[in-house]
Amino acid sequence: MNRPRFAFMLKLPTFSARTIAAGYGVVSLLVLAMFAGPLWYAWHTNIEQVRTELLRSDAQRLANLFTRSGEAALANAIDSQVVGTNDGVRKIMLLAASDGSRIAGNLSRWPQGLPDRDGLCSGTIHVDGKARRIESVRVTLPGGYRLLVASNLNRFEELERLFVYGLLACAVTVLVGAILGGMLIRRALLERIGGISQTTAAIIEGKLSRRLAEPHDGEELRLLTQTVNRMLDQIEQLVTSVQDVSNSIAHDLRTPLSELRARLEELAITRPDTEETFAEIDAAIGDIDRVMRIFQALLRLAEIDSGSRRNGFVEVDLARLGAEVTEFYLPVAELKEIDLGFHAEGALTVVGDPLLIAQALGNLVENALKYAPERGAIAVSARPEPGGVLALAVADDGPGIAEDERPKVVQRFYRVDGSRGTPGVGLGLSVVSAVARLHGGSLRLEDNAPGLRATLVLPVQTTHAAVERTG
Repeated sequence: MNRPRFAFMLKLPTFSARTIAAGYGVVSLLVLAMFAGPLWYAWHTNIEQVRTELLRSDAQRLANLFTRSGEAALANAIDSQVVGTNDGVRKIMLLAASDGSRIAGNLSRWPQGLPDRDGLCSGTIHVDGKARRIESVRVTLPGGYRLLVASNLNRFEELERLFVYGLLACAVTVLVGAILGGMLIRRALLERIGGISQTTAAIIEGKLSRRLAEPHDGEELRLLTQTVNRMLDQIEQLVTSVQDVSNSIAHDLRTPLSELRARLEELAITRPDTEETFAEIDAAIGDIDRVMRIFQALLRLAEIDSGSRRNGFVEVDLARLGAEVTEFYLPVAELKEIDLGFHAEGALTVVGDPLLIAQALGNLVENALKYAPERGAIAVSARPEPGGVLALAVADDGPGIAEDERPKVVQRFYRVDGSRGTPGVGLGLSVVSAVARLHGGSLRLEDNAPGLRATLVLPVQTTHAAVERTG
């Protein structure tokens, strides 16, 4: 049993106002953390480094002063820097004798809990009954004197608390903004979706002319609305076409079926002799053949519209195909004393279905033979045209088609008033138009002055590439 290749892929969240708000909140918090994290790290790293360097520098400066000027000068220097209370001071300094008694500084005696060694250390001491975190540098001077230079770390706690509170306030603001934004987005989406739901409900009820209102803001929504409205236009056109086709099928089948029923009913009532009976049977077979031709033409159109015939695309020589089709209809033209000829020029190889192209060209020639006058002329030609297309044209000198009727004659079962009494079911040009669309071309109807010039326009494709795609 084959398992899906991507069975373990993560499922993406659904698109909704809630997920948009949640995603916005998460992304905003991540951005805030990416900003605050490095800032917090830089604060601790740089501040500690600078503080340590200052402590070492001050301790060395004071030790040098003791070496140059003695105990009294050092005591005066320390007292001048620590005048005042201990609250809020930057530094804690103490010059003590070898037994730990105070000589100068803002500590009463040597603090307990500090390591008994020179160098940098950290700890907690009690000053005036208050615990203070310090970072200190101890230096042992000549004569057993001890020097302590410390930095009060408590004075940074308020700044750190402000930073944390500000960060929390930003996070809360982001979350509240995400919630409010999600509610606004949801409200806007519901308003737009409400309008779409009303329109689609009306369309479901049969009002196919309803369309979505284009929004005045939002380029993306405007493009989506325009696309949906174009789709609705096409659907309405297709539904209308299906209705027209259904009505035309009912109308065109009613006549042969009515004639067939009348003949059979007359035979059943009159029971004529054998010769007349067989004549009526032959006429009934003709009516049935007419019905079958209608259904065969519809099946061909359905097959062409489905695009399944593209699998049979090969290289087609239009010059050879045009000559063969013209030769096939030449006996019919001779019976009507119509001059039927074919002319080709240039390179005329395309990629397509030769049977369908031949059928389309045959339909054009049949129409020309049907409406061309006796001793008239029909010219079939194949030639290249500008724009990388080839043209198969059939020109006659018959009555032609009025310009306002030309877009309609390619519709199924449509027949102009002048052709109502001629044989046919009104599907010939529909088949030609469908074949042209299948090949990426078009059917062009023009005035031949007099008569009609029908041109099957086919694009010239890259032959080998097209054959590989269709193979």
